[in-house]
Formats: sequence, C-alpha cells, structure tokens
Amino acid sequence: MIRPFSFSCVPVLFWSLAISSLALAQNNSPTKPKPRARDLGVPFDGPPGPLNAITDVSGVTVGHTTLIFGEGRLQVGKGPVRTGVTAVLPRGKDSMTNPVFAGWWSLNGNGEMTGTTWVEESGFLEGPVMITNTHSVGVVRDAVIQWRVNHGQPDPTGYWWSLPIVAETWDGWLNDINGFHVKPEHALHAIDSAASGPLEEGNVGGGTGMVCNGFKGGIGTASRKLDAKDGGYTVGILVQCNYGRRPDLRIAGVPVGREIPDGVPYAGTSFANDDHGSIIVVVATDTPLVAHQLKRLARRVSLGLGRNGSISGNGSGDIFIAFSTANSGAAAVDHVVDLKMLPNDKLGPVFAATVQATEEAIINAMIAAETMTGIENHKVIALPHDKLREVLKKYNRLAP
Repeated sequence: MIRPFSFSCVPVLFWSLAISSLALAQNNSPTKPKPRARDLGVPFDGPPGPLNAITDVSGVTVGHTTLIFGEGRLQVGKGPVRTGVTAVLPRGKDSMTNPVFAGWWSLNGNGEMTGTTWVEESGFLEGPVMITNTHSVGVVRDAVIQWRVNHGQPDPTGYWWSLPIVAETWDGWLNDINGFHVKPEHALHAIDSAASGPLEEGNVGGGTGMVCNGFKGGIGTASRKLDAKDGGYTVGILVQCNYGRRPDLRIAGVPVGREIPDGVPYAGTSFANDDHGSIIVVVATDTPLVAHQLKRLARRVSLGLGRNGSISGNGSGDIFIAFSTANSGAAAVDHVVDLKMLPNDKLGPVFAATVQATEEAIINAMIAAETMTGIENHKVIALPHDKLREVLKKYNRLAP
C-alpha cells in the first residue's frame, strides 16, 4: 500500500504485489484527525501558528509517499516493507527556480544529508528537502534531478547541474531496507503531491518505519508565531525522528521513558542499550534571515532535542537544515539584489521559537505514530496516550 498524505482529503495510492504498476484511487471521505500532544494535555512553551505545522510558514508545502506491504519473515527484495519518502518544498513548485537562503548543522554526524557542502558555500537551498531511509538516499537524489529536468526551465546547452538535499534515518528494524523498495516514482510522487494545510504525522512518508525513544516514531511537525513586537514572524518545524533510548525520554520535563519501561524494542541485539538511530529536522521561517543566521537557527534545534532527553549518541545522525522564505529573488544571477535582514540582536525570539517547536514536533510524531509490526515480526509499540497522561498528572504537569 502506498499512502500519500499531505492533508485530510487526498488521493490514495495502493500497491499490489501482483501488479507492477501503481493504481490511483480517489478517497473523498475525510479521515478522523489524530490527537496531538496538546490535545492530551502535554504543556509546551510558546504560542503555535494556526495549524501548529511547518505549513504555517506561507508557501511551504509537504508531500509524502508511504509504502506498507507484506508481513512475517524477512525476504530481502520482497519485504515486509515499512518505508517511504517525504518532501518539503520551501516555495512550493517554485522551489527549483527561486532558491531560499539556508544553513545546516550536524549535532552528530552518523548520518547523511546530501548537498550540504554547496549550501554551506553558497548560502542557498535550491529545490526540496527530501527525507527517506538510509539505503534510498541515492535513488531519491536522482529522482529530484529528474523532476527538475522534467519540470524546470529549458536547458538547451545541457550545462545545468543540481546537488539535491536528501536526508535519511535507518528503518531496518521494521523495514526490508536492503530490498531497495523506494523507487524514483515514489520520490516524484512525494514532490508532486506536496501541499499546504494540515499535515499527516506519525507512520507516514520517510517516517513510516522509524522508532523514537523505544516507541514508534516518524514524522512530526509544530510551529510558533512570534509576538507582533518581535515581528510577528512564523517558525515551523518538521522532524523525522528515529533516535534515543527509552530511559532518556522526557516529556514536559517528566521522565516518561522511565515511568513506562515496558515493550522496548531491539531485544537481543548488540545495540539494545545504545542511543542509536537518527533525527532529521527541517526548520522553515518567514523571518528575513540570511545564510549565517540560518546556520545559527539550525544549531538551536539541538536544544529542543535536549528538552526531550536526547544525548545525541555516537550512533545517531542528528542533522538539521533551516531556510527562510523571505527575500524572494535573492539568487538572481544578472543584477544586484537588495536584501532584508533581521538584526542579530533581534534573533532571540526566533531562537526560542525554534527550540520550542522542535520539542513539540518530536512529541507530536510519537503521539501520532501507531504500533507497527515489521520484518521478522518485530513490533514497536506506540506511546500509550493514557499512560502518558497518568505520568504527567503524577508529576503535576498535565495541562488542563
């Protein structure tokens, strides 16, 4: 089954093992919204945007392709499959032709985000940010270039080149990761289906087979709206979370992982007690920031992880990228461009919003994720909502 999700009423693709082609079906019945962290009484700092999502930043669109089929014993190349692709487009379909200022940061580099050396050098992000599983980075990267060739401006000389941003986390506990099930059409579909509006979270897109703090992880999002006195800007976060140990998990300052010790995955493995896995974080803002300021913003993601108990272990690839949708046209090649830039002395509220929204996006991913069984009947349980509320109440941290 391939499930593209950007918002509630969307086309749905179904995968059939007996048929090699993809069949497209229309689903017009609205899905019941999943509860989010705030709905369960988890307290957070800072006011969110209307959607509490990265798409609160005007122009940003997100698309997913979700691959789920097969069960039981692992047969490499056949499944079971629990994986997918997520696409974040800073300026929607104009992302290829109108780059954004960007900066990136690696808290711990046991992971991959392609194209970042050119982001570092040029200060610009051209095209989407793609997120998938560790062994599908190459095919997704090539698909992004194919998408640009198919949809971009004519290139009669053939001199055009591209260094796409593709990031990854490892889903090999649940997914046949060595079966290479992500194909170019899946990446293309994630880009083409990208939309604004409310976003699906949890077991979706690149986050389908991910594990976070010993519970089911995946895709999560959140946003913050700055006060008018601070410019009224918006900061949005999208995470693909696949990191952390159960004992380290803290929610609203409460040691939730220690209070809910049952059902930890990876039993019998050499890495059962390690902080391994990864997290990819995308930061979007309409604040007028330039490249070096966005690198500083990307660094602040680390503090949001710390609020939730992360120590960024040796086996974790914790890589973040931040971009600004302000200064449209700044990458013009044939004339001098005038820019707007928030003074460095005014960055404090933007930093705070980034930390706060990162913290919440991770918890939203875990709240939305559902229990999943994958290869070899490996089972990863979802964070139990009732027990979470009980623990927060025990520590007097349950919001009314």
